[in-house]
Amino acid sequence: MSSRPVIEYYFSFISLWSYIGSRRLQLLAQHHDAQIIYKPIDLLRLFSVSGGLPVKQRPKQRQAYRLLEMDRWTSIRGLPIVKHPKHYPADPSLAHRVFLAAIEELGYDNESVQELARRGLDTVWADEGDIADTDTIVKIANESGLDGLRLLERAKVEPGLAEKEEALAQEAIDRELFGAPTYFYRDEPFWGQDRLEMLDGVILSGRPPFKLPGPEAL
Repeated sequence: MSSRPVIEYYFSFISLWSYIGSRRLQLLAQHHDAQIIYKPIDLLRLFSVSGGLPVKQRPKQRQAYRLLEMDRWTSIRGLPIVKHPKHYPADPSLAHRVFLAAIEELGYDNESVQELARRGLDTVWADEGDIADTDTIVKIANESGLDGLRLLERAKVEPGLAEKEEALAQEAIDRELFGAPTYFYRDEPFWGQDRLEMLDGVILSGRPPFKLPGPEAL
């Protein structure tokens, strides 16, 4: 019997493109019976070491084109969108640690964990909520079928969750990531939700993975 496909998924609750690709990724995983390894990361830290810029620091041309792409892709994916969420970019760190606590208890395949992954993104980009607000975090965890208050308390006090969050950020840097979402399949990176159809085809074809060139090739 062939092994189950595994997709490593680096994302942030404040990542627009993680939101736009979130449901498509979960459908892809269901189709291939693939496991998604959720890896929430500090996106702004990643930008700081890879040359990326927060939205408002980008040239106006890029900001305008981003808004156009939001229209295109939310139409394609069938998603609602708040283009200028009032709490963006709120610090998602506490919500990420709540999510990591849920994974620690229930595993990646648990339906409530997967629901929280969606709701965290929806909170920012569909509901215009504050992902840094403790009441909001508890609410979306509860709505996902979890004990939000208990998970929140764990996220606040357990150093292991903060250490895990830090380790994931460093892992992303070490793997040369520069944005989110980034998906890895068989150690081949796919940056951006617009690569999901490409990832789908790679899993289906079974072709050997392409490797990211090392610095000697640049």
